[in-house]
Amino acid sequence: MKVNVNTLNLALARSCMTKKELANKSGVDIVTISRIISKTQKPRPKTIGKIAKALDVPVEILIDEY
Repeated sequence: MKVNVNTLNLALARSCMTKKELANKSGVDIVTISRIISKTQKPRPKTIGKIAKALDVPVEILIDEY
C-alpha cells in the first residue's frame, strides 16, 4: 500500500505532533514512520491503521490510490 505522504504530513501538523510523539502514541517505531514519510518503505495496512488512529483521522485519507 502507498501512503499519501502530503496528507500524512498535514495530519501530523494539524495534530501538533512530532514523529516521535506519533511513534509513541501509535506504537509504530519511529524508524518505520520516518521510512514511510521518506517513501523508502511501504507500510502494512495494520500500520496505516495505527497511524490513522493516533492522528484521529480516517484511514482512507492516508492511502494513496495511485
